[in-house]
Amino acid sequence: MDETKEKKELFHSKEISELEEEIRKTKYNKHTQYHIGTLKAKLAMLKDTQEKHKGIGTGGKQYAVKKTGDATVLLVGFPSVGKSTLLNKITNASSKIGDYDFTTLEVIPGMMEYNSANIQILDVPGLVEGASSGRGHGREILSVIRNSDMIIMLIDKPGQLDVINSELYNAGLRLNQKKPDVLINKTVSGGLKVGSTVKLTKIDQRMIKDILGTYKIHNAEVLVRSNVSVDELIDALSTNRIYIPSIIVYNKADLLPPEDFEKAKRSGWLPISAKDGSNIELLKKQIWEKLQFMRVYMKRIGKDPDMNEPMIMKRGSTAQDVAQKIRNTWAVEYAKIWGPSARFEGQQVSPDKPLQDRDIVELHLK
Repeated sequence: MDETKEKKELFHSKEISELEEEIRKTKYNKHTQYHIGTLKAKLAMLKDTQEKHKGIGTGGKQYAVKKTGDATVLLVGFPSVGKSTLLNKITNASSKIGDYDFTTLEVIPGMMEYNSANIQILDVPGLVEGASSGRGHGREILSVIRNSDMIIMLIDKPGQLDVINSELYNAGLRLNQKKPDVLINKTVSGGLKVGSTVKLTKIDQRMIKDILGTYKIHNAEVLVRSNVSVDELIDALSTNRIYIPSIIVYNKADLLPPEDFEKAKRSGWLPISAKDGSNIELLKKQIWEKLQFMRVYMKRIGKDPDMNEPMIMKRGSTAQDVAQKIRNTWAVEYAKIWGPSARFEGQQVSPDKPLQDRDIVELHLK
């Protein structure tokens, strides 16, 4: 690292620490809320700038695995929570297992087959507190996580979850959230014109304009289409946010007292034992459902459908989506469908009709 770059990083780090401390010390009330909002915006901008200078996954050993299959799912958790054991249980991988920390020093891939889908599961090195700041190869690990389709947070103690959530949040990952629906059309003059299609209860127009001003957006037409908070508006303006589905899995549940087992279930966590295999099939089902997959069987005109190898599509996909997955130049004039979404066998439908799991589709191209 050259001296100028190092000085810039130190300067950014100092500014970030000062802003974080000011936010912590400022008591939130109706008089300070606008000040806190702009502080949060400045903090997010500084962190984004720092990430661009450092680069996630740079400056150290690289962890990279070619994505393959219908989706890529990452096992994320502290060292020695059983990620390697779980990977071996649900895939064809052979990951080294040990009772000591940092057994996994590389990214270990495996392939899980479920409902005809091939789902790549990656076991990455254990995530530790401070990973988002680079500790324990954190930046390299987080670069792999950001490119995945789903995360399994594997814990064996409740307190681990707060740390994992914090590190992923600080790295710009938003779990089980939708991207804030905010449209910004920058203009050359006219100031800020803010409109909304929903009732805003978490933020007002003054706060929106203050935050946009912090981002040096002074002339724009803004349309807010979801009831966003200050943090969500900042996310909408930031460049490094990744929105990704996740599930929480509590491993070694066979060692839990019955009351803790039930508490884990009430918290929405899936209790499993990677060692003895309990609830492994339920985990596979949850992965499939969280990925929002469905099976579509193809039928050629005048032929029987191929019921052996379905196409794996996202729920809500249309006949046109199916055609484009086969060949992106295909345009569908209409389709015939059999199955759950058909009112009758061989129903003729438009290309944009949403399909359902196990539908049979016959494409008629233009």
